[in-house]
Amino acid sequence: MAELELLVALNMIPYLGPVRIRGLLNCFKTYHDFMNATRNTFLEVPGINQKICNVILESRKKVNPFEEIKKAAELGAKIITFEDKEYPRLLIEIYDPPPVLYALGEVSVLNQESIAIVGTRKPTSYGRKIAEQMAEELAEFNINVVSGLARGIDSYAHRGALKAGGPTTAVLGCGIDIVYPPENYEIMKEIIKAGCVVTSFPIGTRPLSSNFPARNRIISGISRGTVVVEAAEKSGSLITADFALEQGREVFAVPGSIFSPYSRGTHKLIKQGAKLVENVNDILEELNLKKKTDFSMENGSDITSIISTTQEENEVLNLIDYHPVSIELLVQKTGKSPQEINAIITRLQLKDLIVFLPGGYVIKV
Repeated sequence: MAELELLVALNMIPYLGPVRIRGLLNCFKTYHDFMNATRNTFLEVPGINQKICNVILESRKKVNPFEEIKKAAELGAKIITFEDKEYPRLLIEIYDPPPVLYALGEVSVLNQESIAIVGTRKPTSYGRKIAEQMAEELAEFNINVVSGLARGIDSYAHRGALKAGGPTTAVLGCGIDIVYPPENYEIMKEIIKAGCVVTSFPIGTRPLSSNFPARNRIISGISRGTVVVEAAEKSGSLITADFALEQGREVFAVPGSIFSPYSRGTHKLIKQGAKLVENVNDILEELNLKKKTDFSMENGSDITSIISTTQEENEVLNLIDYHPVSIELLVQKTGKSPQEINAIITRLQLKDLIVFLPGGYVIKV
C-alpha cells in the first residue's frame, strides 16, 4: 500500500489526474522515495512527458501533505484513499476513480444504496417539487440521495432527503472547506449531520467551472442510477447522465412540458433510451429495490396535488385540460370577469401549472 502522505501529495499536484497518479504509484510507495526521485526517473513513468515532469518537480517543492492532513483533521474531515475499505465500492468500479477523497459526516453512507438526483440551477416550481418529493421518498427507504449542492434541483434534492431524516451526500467541485454556493451553508451543515459531504479536490480549491465535470463523474460513480429532473438542452446535468452511461449505470428522466426549455434535456434523454420516471416506484422497480405502495403520485393523482393552490385557483385549474382551452370559455364557465380570470391565470403561470398560448388559450402543464 502507498503511504497516505504520498497519495495526498500526488493529489495536490496539478495536471496529474488518476491515470498519471497510478503510474507514479507503480514506481513509488513512500513519500520519501517520491521526493528524492530524479527527473530521469519521472520521465520513465508512462504519461509523464517533459512538461508534466517540470510541473511535478516544481510542485513537490511547494506541496506539504503533512500540513494538508493536519488541516483536514482540524476541519473534522476524513481523508479516504482508493486503498481504504471505506472508499465507495461503486466508485472504485469506474474507469480511473479519484485516488483521494475528503469527507465530512458519516462516511458509511457512501456505501449505501445510492441514487443521484440532478437538474437545472433554474428550475420551475414543477421541477422543485418533483426533486424534493422524490428525494424524500427515496430517503424514507434509507436510500442515499446524491447530488452536487448546486443551486436549483440539487438543493431541493438535498432538502427532500433531509426532510425525511437523510441520508444524503453532497459532492463538491471545490475544497471540503469551501461552501459553494455560499447560500447553501446551512444545508451543508445539515447534510454533514444526516449524511456526507465529499470531494476529490484538495483543501482550499476554488469552485472553478473546470472542476465540475470531475465532480459530476463522482456523483454518477457512487450511484446505482441518476435521475435528471429538469435540464436545458445543453445542461451540465446531461454530462452527469453521460458519465452514468459510460459507467454502466441507469439513467432516469422526468418528463415535463413540451413548452418548457427545461424539459428539452430530459426529453432528449428519454428519446435516447433513458427510463421515463413518473414516480419513485419506476426507479425502485428498475433497480430491483423494494417498492413503495403509498406513493402520493400514483392512482391518477398528478404533480398539481403537491403544489399549493387557492380554492379560486383550483376552480379555474379544474377547467383547464392538457389540450388548449380558451380564456373566453373560462370566463363563461366561472362567471368571473376577464380581469379576474387573467389575474388567476397569471398566478397559475407563476406556479408553472399552466402555459399561456397565442390566441388567448391556456393549457395545463
